[in-house]
Amino acid sequence: MKNQFSKTSCTTILVGKKASYDGSTIVARTEDSGDGTFEAKKFIVVSPKEQPKHYVSKISKVEIDLPDNPLRYTSVPNADLTEGIWGEAGINSENAAMSATETITTNERVLAADPMVTDGIGEEDFLTIVLPYIHSAQEGVKRLGSLLEQFGTYEQNGVAFSDADEIWFLETIGGHHWVAQRVPDDSYVTVPNQLGIQEINFDDSDNFIYSADLKDFIRDNHLNLSFDGKVNSRLTFGSHADIDHHYNTPRAWFMQKFLTPSVEQDPMSDTIPFSQKPFRKVTIEDIKYVLSGHYQDTVYDPYGTSGTEAEKHMFRPIGINRTSELSVLQIRPNQPKGNQAVQWIAFGSMPFNTLVPFYTNVEDTPSYLRDTTNRVSSENYYWINRIIAALADPHYRDVVAYFERYQQKTIALGHKNLLSADKLAAGKSGQELTATLEAANKKITDQIKKETEDLLDQVLFTVSNLMNNKFARSDN
Repeated sequence: MKNQFSKTSCTTILVGKKASYDGSTIVARTEDSGDGTFEAKKFIVVSPKEQPKHYVSKISKVEIDLPDNPLRYTSVPNADLTEGIWGEAGINSENAAMSATETITTNERVLAADPMVTDGIGEEDFLTIVLPYIHSAQEGVKRLGSLLEQFGTYEQNGVAFSDADEIWFLETIGGHHWVAQRVPDDSYVTVPNQLGIQEINFDDSDNFIYSADLKDFIRDNHLNLSFDGKVNSRLTFGSHADIDHHYNTPRAWFMQKFLTPSVEQDPMSDTIPFSQKPFRKVTIEDIKYVLSGHYQDTVYDPYGTSGTEAEKHMFRPIGINRTSELSVLQIRPNQPKGNQAVQWIAFGSMPFNTLVPFYTNVEDTPSYLRDTTNRVSSENYYWINRIIAALADPHYRDVVAYFERYQQKTIALGHKNLLSADKLAAGKSGQELTATLEAANKKITDQIKKETEDLLDQVLFTVSNLMNNKFARSDN
């Protein structure tokens, strides 16, 4: 299980509205459990009446009185709430989205000046205490920022907020400080468990928001390492450890190599940009590909044939075994507000799953995703994905074609379902609209359930025939 001493390592990509295929803002992040842990997840809707008025954290025991009149919102909490909710990603009824959190790293000088707060707030809490109370991405930044200043945090995190117009990424600095940058509309941002924001322009309030005393904090503690007086957040507040070159930076390199192939970079570079312009508009399929990444077509691919054994295991893959879920939060400006927001969901290890789109302006989610428990069952979407991945991984090259066909077919079904449901939703409102969107979510779930069970059948048959204890009469 997660706890305050075991880091959760995730990978984030954010796509501005002028860089995406349809003008959407897109926020995507894999939620990866810490080493040796796996978290069963479910996808739910939290109604205002279910939202607590007085929140108590399971990890830090911090107690917070929450505002009145919360909004309805989606969430991807743990199936087992023993160690807290860990809501991770969702979109509320005002189409404001939040993804929390990307674990990041800092340095000793920052921690000395503003130590972590043991009884503060953290990833367990963020979504629940912020998302129901915001109406825009900027409101999200400001609410979380004020909570960080008031209660402090016991860990380093990056948090993304979006609405139909913009995306903001907030990074915590020490126990109480923070800085947030607006994602350029024509660019994408990659964050691989490392503080990513680079130069901070303190005079540009349209693109930077930060804790009130941040400039004084930097000056008084001699944190700025530049010779020209400019503040590079990554250099000032970030880590500079050897492990970054194997665990973190290669993931940003792979994503940017795919989306901006004209830029030559080293996978172990400390200067891979926070934001980059893509060579063409970015699609949902691109998001799925890069967040499933295992350094395909390079010597670093653990499933490849060209690298040495040392090269194959030199870098931490994006599509790692311990991914719990991926949420892609898409706010589509070309649709009416009522059906504008979509949360694409994937469960389990990314090379072996698919993405499924769900409308978020609903009152409930399909039981196939909602009712996850710790009991392993192929009748549940989380667990069937875990089972398939574990069967397939040792025989990757024997079964990879099944996954290519499965992913293409199911993502196409997802897009088709959105196109159809958007037409059915036209002109509808209130309960009529809710019923239409819930029916669309149920339809795609039924389709995905069938396709995933067929995939399990194919993979199970193939790998059963590859078992080490196989023997035929003709073998002797």
